[in-house]
Amino acid sequence: MNTPAAPAAGTGSADPASADPGSLDSGTVGRLGFVAEQIVQEFGWDADVDDDFRFAVEDVIGSDLEDEDYTGETDAALLWWRSGDGDLTDALVDLVGVLQEGGFAVVLTPKDRDGGAVDPAEIDEAAGTAGLHTAGAFHASPRWRASKLVAPKGRR
Repeated sequence: MNTPAAPAAGTGSADPASADPGSLDSGTVGRLGFVAEQIVQEFGWDADVDDDFRFAVEDVIGSDLEDEDYTGETDAALLWWRSGDGDLTDALVDLVGVLQEGGFAVVLTPKDRDGGAVDPAEIDEAAGTAGLHTAGAFHASPRWRASKLVAPKGRR
């Protein structure tokens, strides 16, 4: 597998806007909450995902992403989701089951409506039903938007 050169963890520029538009620095991934030595499981991978984003996460955590068959608890989960992928609420309820306490999810959705964009209100509603709330939306890549989902503070 040919892997494009990605910045080493901690070397990304402080200003993501100054980065090459086709690249992703570790600062963006860090703002989403990814840090070294986390176990991150990926769901919904398909040929259309943004490999630069995936590689940037791997660079920051220092290991490969776990696939959907991983059975241990995770610190975080990536969910690539398109409008035609099914019931987002069901997917998030299942995803919550793999997260350890304090874990978070990042839902990545296409920006282009023709490419499967998902209304942010749908993400908010599905997250609430799954016991999560949106902690911010981020530009993940030219084609993908990232929504960070976390358990509400005080959740027991």
